[in-house]
Amino acid sequence: MILAAEFARCADRYAHRPALSGPDSPIGFRALHERSLRAAEWLSGTRAVDDRPRIGLAARNSTTWVTAYLGILHAGAVPFLVDASAGDSELARIHEDCSLDLVLHDRDTAGDTIPALPGLTATYRRIAERRHPLHPDTEVCRFTSGTTGKPNCLEFSGRAVRAAAENWAVGTSMTADDRVLCCAGLSNGLAFNTSLLSSFLVGAQLLLSHGLPTSGRIRRLVAEARPTRLVAFPALYDSFVRTGGGRTDFASVHVAISSGAPLRADTKKGFTELTGVPIGNYYGVAEAGPLTYSTVTSAQSLGRPLPGVDIQTRGATADQDGAVHVRSASMATRYLNAPGLLESRIDEGGHYGTGDRGRLEDGELVLTGRSNRMINVGGRKVDPVEVTNAVNAVPGVEQAVVLEVPDQHGEPAVAAVLVLCDGLDAGEVRLRMRDNLAAHKVPTLIRVVDAIPTTVIGKPVLHELRSLFDAGPS
Repeated sequence: MILAAEFARCADRYAHRPALSGPDSPIGFRALHERSLRAAEWLSGTRAVDDRPRIGLAARNSTTWVTAYLGILHAGAVPFLVDASAGDSELARIHEDCSLDLVLHDRDTAGDTIPALPGLTATYRRIAERRHPLHPDTEVCRFTSGTTGKPNCLEFSGRAVRAAAENWAVGTSMTADDRVLCCAGLSNGLAFNTSLLSSFLVGAQLLLSHGLPTSGRIRRLVAEARPTRLVAFPALYDSFVRTGGGRTDFASVHVAISSGAPLRADTKKGFTELTGVPIGNYYGVAEAGPLTYSTVTSAQSLGRPLPGVDIQTRGATADQDGAVHVRSASMATRYLNAPGLLESRIDEGGHYGTGDRGRLEDGELVLTGRSNRMINVGGRKVDPVEVTNAVNAVPGVEQAVVLEVPDQHGEPAVAAVLVLCDGLDAGEVRLRMRDNLAAHKVPTLIRVVDAIPTTVIGKPVLHELRSLFDAGPS
């Protein structure tokens, strides 16, 4: 298999270099390879319905996580990378929906469990009668975020995973001198594509963090580990800007990398002013992998396409943005648990419709909204991204999420959930927005909260936000 062979080559090429440093123990390339082969021996006994066991991996970042991942590959099995924050019921649904033969995890769970690798427990369950067949080329499975519905299981070939890592390393000039501190879960695309195989391909060292990535905790890790790259979600950078900090904490860091949710322009600017470190905004979609990257663009731009990526903004004119379609060397093959769905979204030229709208300016991508999330207010379309930008422009608004909820008559309405500075109220925010938005775009329903509930990757939990409006108008 492609990935197992690639990791073996990296272990041979960089045998004496440090590979990982995590919350459990540091380890070099050769020792990591030997440990993963021992894990493969244990995993090779996994009971499976067919010749490729399906092994879920739902655990926090650690050297054991990486050992287990590599061991699964060396055992000829397929790893299913599950967000460590998934609840027990969600993990059970994934186990059933994808017919997993085994799940490795680091949680206390009742049931048929046995000790597995150090720090991990193995759970078996009865295999569902309906078992969607894996594509012959599939080597890794990952999941969409599932914030509004069940997570779709993406199948990736070894070629696609390797291409994502190679193109990221080349496109961002990663070298063996880099030390990458990854504060995102390795199951997520941000970490998986920017920090795992890409680091190993060039002989860089991967520094892992798990647990709640508070600004104080990460600042201490940066001071101790002296990374050259920091990989994290926008919420962490927001926290850094709110709490402040000195440049000396980040003296070793050349670039901070962000993705998973929109990065506020004032956060990007404020973080660099505090630390002296530019933020590289990475745009990607789960189905197509990493697509653009740049540290020197304007606040609105997401940079130029990475190697192996083609981006089209279809229907764009001088006065109108277009629908963003992408093709990459790192495309997923299909959704395992939703046959035909992904294929239906890829055209004859191999381009995937992202649902985003935007334009290309001097070859750089600027996103301006979502074509499939427009709010229909009395027959007029309202773009939540446009409204969010207007809300965030109001002084004193710390965070804002704009969404559609039904009004008292059951009709679609523009709603906003806000985090405000002391002294500012919802009425004043609404009044100030009227200077920049048409009347039908101004939110008619507003809730003020202390904090926006988010997923582990920083995306708002929409069903929790919608529940705030169940009591009726504000």
